[in-house]
Parts: sequence; C-alpha cells; structure tokens
Amino acid sequence: MTAPRETPAWRRLFGPATLFLLPALLFLGVFLAYPALYSVVRSLFDASGSQFVGLGNYTRMFTDDRTLVAIRNTGIWVLVAPALVTGLGLVFAVLTERVRWATAFRVLLFMPMAISLFASGIIFRLVYDENPDRGVVNAAVVTVHDVFASPSEYPGARPRGDELAEDTALGGFTTTRAYTVGETAALPLVGIRPGEMPEQAAPAAVPDAAEGTIEGVVWLDIALGGEAGTVDDGENGMPRMTIEALRDGQVAATTTSGDDGRFTLTGLGAGEYEIHLTADNFTEPFRGLTWLGPTLVTPVIISSWVWIMTGFAITFIAAGLAAIPRDALEAARVDGATEWQVFRKITIPLLGPLLLVVFVTLMINVLKIFDLVFVIAPGSVQADASVVALRMWQVSFGAGGNQGLGSALVVLLLVLVLPIMYFNIRRFRRERS
Repeated sequence: MTAPRETPAWRRLFGPATLFLLPALLFLGVFLAYPALYSVVRSLFDASGSQFVGLGNYTRMFTDDRTLVAIRNTGIWVLVAPALVTGLGLVFAVLTERVRWATAFRVLLFMPMAISLFASGIIFRLVYDENPDRGVVNAAVVTVHDVFASPSEYPGARPRGDELAEDTALGGFTTTRAYTVGETAALPLVGIRPGEMPEQAAPAAVPDAAEGTIEGVVWLDIALGGEAGTVDDGENGMPRMTIEALRDGQVAATTTSGDDGRFTLTGLGAGEYEIHLTADNFTEPFRGLTWLGPTLVTPVIISSWVWIMTGFAITFIAAGLAAIPRDALEAARVDGATEWQVFRKITIPLLGPLLLVVFVTLMINVLKIFDLVFVIAPGSVQADASVVALRMWQVSFGAGGNQGLGSALVVLLLVLVLPIMYFNIRRFRRERS
C-alpha cells in the first residue's frame, strides 16, 4: 500500500482558503498597507516631495507650537474621554438594569450614534453659542444667574449734557455740582430705547423743593420735539434707579427712584452733597460664559463626544451584565453584602474584560477624532482645540499644503495606535489559550 503524497507547499499556500481570502487581502493591501508605507516614505521628503529631508519633518513637528498643542489636546482626549464614557456607560447600565423601561432608556441614549459626527458638531455649535438667545446652555446659565442676581435695568445708559459725569473712582455717574438740602436735581439720561424701559415707567415730573431733603428726578431725555435737558411731555422717568448722596466721597444717604423717576434723599444734615447714580444701574447684564473660547472649547467638545458615545458603551456593558451569573450576585446579597459592595467586588471584576474592550475601542476612536473639533471650534480658537488628526489635515490640505509634515503627523498617529493594537492582540491570544 503506497503512502499518500505530501501536498506541495505552494498548493498549501495558494489553496482554497487563500483564494477565498485573496479579495480581502488585496483590499487591505491597497487601502491600508500601501497608504501606511507610502506615508512613512513621504514623511521623509519636503513639502513638494522632491527633496529628501530625512527626519526634518519630525524635528519640525516636535518644535512647532501648534503641533505641540494638538499633541497635548490629544493626550487630554485619550486620558479623559474614554474613561468618562466607560464610567457613565457602566453606571447607566447598572442603574437601569432592573427598570421596566430600561430598553427605552438605552435606545434613547443610543440614538446620538445614528447622527453623523458632522451633524452632531453643528448641533453642539448651536447649543454652546455665546448668545443666550440661541445657545441653550447659556440661556439656562443666564436664567439661573438672574434668579439670584437681578440684572441691571439700564445697561448702556449715559448722561445728557454736563449735569452728570463718569465717576472713575466709584463707577456710575456723579453730578458735576454739589447740592444743598432744599434743592432739586434734574438728571437726564440717554442711550436707552423707549421700548426697553421697564413696563412700570411713568411720565416724568420735576418734584417741588422740600425742606430737609434733596428732591430730584432722573428720566430718559429723548428730546423729540422738545428741549434737551428739560422734562417734556411724553418723556418717562427711570424707575428703580439706585441713587446716593455723597459727602467727601462717603455715602450719606441712599434711595431708589419711583416709577416716574422722582427720588428723595432724606436724613441729610447741613452742607453740600453730590448725587451719585451707582454703577449697578448701568452694568451690562450677565450673558453667560464663552464656552467656545480658548479655555473651555476642549472640554465642550469632549462633552459632545461623551453625549454621542455613551449609548455605545451602555449597549455593550448592558449585554455583559445580562451574561453575569445571577447566582453569584444573589449569594453575595444573602451573605449581607450591600449593593455598593456587590457592584464593586463582583460586578466590576466580572465585567473587567468587557470594560477593557470598550475602553480600548473608545481610545482608538478618540485618537482619530476630527469632525467634532473641526465643526464645533470657531476658526479663531481651532488652534487651541486642535488635535493631531485635525492638525494633520490642516498641514496637508489647508493653507500649509505641506504633505511631508502632514505625513509625519500620520506616522505619529500610527505610532500612538500601535501599542493599543498590540495590547489588544495579546489579550485576544491570552483569552484563546
């Protein structure tokens, strides 16, 4: 009986399995291996690609301030965003595990994944708009702020004529002359549209002089068809104006104007007093925070990415929770363990491998973040919010047009991703063995 012939090596190499995998291998070679190798080679040449510069692009990359900012921001993303999303996904998945409407809640949180990052960026660009009339966040912040601190009534108002002058020491405006008890002061202001006056504003009238007090009126002197500096028909007083009497720079009396703008300063002794309209009357109202400014733009963009990706983490972690043996959890509860102890000592250890998969996947996703930063960050602060992927695009295809330096940034991204991929491959092999 003859022994079976040994299959030639070339047939084992080019057998049916290889032929089956050949389309995928060609695809990976053309669209992955070749671009990666070409980027490495291209990073060694200048912007035009005609002159070999060796490691010059890498030297320039690590000495350029904007590139260093992009690398720093990428580090912040890698350290903060995946951990935050994984933690929130774990918390929400555990909290909703026993809730009857848990599926609807998870679907609701997963819905942002159906929106492209570009569209999500446009949404959050509007959400964090500095104008509270458009930006939802600033509208909420201003509303809460105004509950505890009343906004000023007359921002932008200024004196008419020379009766009042800006007070550089105290702020606001102070009269240019002094008044004695029994005198009357008429203080005209402009800079406010009649339609912006408080609803209770009533027609202004000059009060009569009274003994023991300083009477006065502060009004909006629109002077339409009338005389500037005098109270004319149709001109309203400025209510709720805080007014002080100053003597030697010290406050001697304080009062508030009525609906018709009239006020009375009482409790004054003999002598001369200046009348001061306090700065609180004229300060600009609180308009919220500059969320898309250089300081807060990176946390804002990270928050938008967290909103998008939390549903992804919840879906995977919820599936892992469903696979945990209930016997172990119930046994711990019977032994007297609290829910926190069950979560910390049983749930998290059993979910450890899954949490690691989610975390590593999110980390790889973060390293190539581009769309959100490009759309959300205004042009004036894109350099402050830049990440490596965005900086690579700007250098290669933006105003710089330096594809040699851009290729060096691509190689940097590849170097950052390789350790993560190596860690993943080792873990997969360890689990299979």
